[in-house]
Amino acid sequence: MITMIINTGIKNCIKVATLMLVMFSVCFQGKSFGQSQAQVISTEGIDIPYKKFVLDNGLTLIVHEDHKAPIVAVDIWYHVGSKDEKPGKTGFAHLFEHLMFNGSEHYNSDYFKPVQDAGASEVNGSTTEDRTNYIDVFPTLALDFVLWMESDRMGFLKAAISQERLDEQRGIVQNEVRQGKNAPYGVTLELICKGAFPPGHPYSWDIGGSLEDLGAAKLDDVHEWFRTYYGPNNAVLVLAGDITPEVALEKVKKYFGDIPPGPPITKQKAWILKRSGSHHETAQDMVAQPRLYKIWNVPQWGTPEADYLDLISSILASGKSSRLYKRLVMDEQIATNVSAYNESREISGVFTVQVDLKPDVDLARAEQIVMEELNTFIKQGPTQNELLLVKNRIILGFIRGMEQIGGFSGKADILATCETFGGDPVL
Repeated sequence: MITMIINTGIKNCIKVATLMLVMFSVCFQGKSFGQSQAQVISTEGIDIPYKKFVLDNGLTLIVHEDHKAPIVAVDIWYHVGSKDEKPGKTGFAHLFEHLMFNGSEHYNSDYFKPVQDAGASEVNGSTTEDRTNYIDVFPTLALDFVLWMESDRMGFLKAAISQERLDEQRGIVQNEVRQGKNAPYGVTLELICKGAFPPGHPYSWDIGGSLEDLGAAKLDDVHEWFRTYYGPNNAVLVLAGDITPEVALEKVKKYFGDIPPGPPITKQKAWILKRSGSHHETAQDMVAQPRLYKIWNVPQWGTPEADYLDLISSILASGKSSRLYKRLVMDEQIATNVSAYNESREISGVFTVQVDLKPDVDLARAEQIVMEELNTFIKQGPTQNELLLVKNRIILGFIRGMEQIGGFSGKADILATCETFGGDPVL
């Protein structure tokens, strides 16, 4: 049995981000380091041209025209995730992602086969705390067929959700939840949510939901979830690729224009916790190595602090030359891997440092080293070379994502993300 420590919170939840903001402002003014011959990769000319339309029923359509290849990406984002659930009725967002692939009123069968038969190179979906999305990438000639399939899921899914289908997909989702909890370190999934956020906070439960809540879900509950959140007025549809805005608008009006909007939806505002002190938890799991998690509540997606924390996570733990990796893995040789990541969600964020330690290593010693490095970083800031490296790494990653029109980091995904959370496709 191995012990894992979860450390959550600081005196003020914004303290770290504020300190980083001040520190980076100083660095950008040239007060922390001298001049360098190296340069940050220019972002001049990096652009995703688009046209945006809003249909009468509230559906937002964004079109990016790119004729390099005869393919089109369809990316539909529904602005609903696990944070829109209620205590006692968790797991609905993930459950509905599954139900959407199992047939609608006018095509009451598996969604994957006909779309793949039409030549789709990618068909996928995902659920987060804040949104649910469905992705198709396919030949241009199949556009009408795929739009028809997607519109039938949006407008005519309810009649196809029977008790038998609900029970089938409920069982699959419950099995996925069990697999997650039974995976190495999976015991931390629920503990981190509850430790980082208080009861009643929309992020205080895991995306998968609880087995008990899923088991208690009624058919009427599922139908009500669909009526509330899957209307066109709660969706962003992006078409990217071999299509013009004029043709896209005409086709989307044809297939989606008659779908009635859902009811007005109340959305959560930013809810960043102000914490007092630190909270430690220790859990037991059948794993070969102890693992240390240190987690802070930080500002949400779209804030300057979130961008700074993305840079900071890379400086701390991305690559063998990063501060935490060098200290814990190379110098002290007490860990086998270190990672840090800033998870910017819609109404709040979490910043995590994760350390996989060698067997029998003192966890308290590892935590002490992590804090020493963090305190040094906060006091002194990054070096010029560190900042240059991570900025170029992030810019290059963004450019690589833009090389594809679809997928989870492609141009359609970028446009949908910014529109859904920021109200502007290129925010």
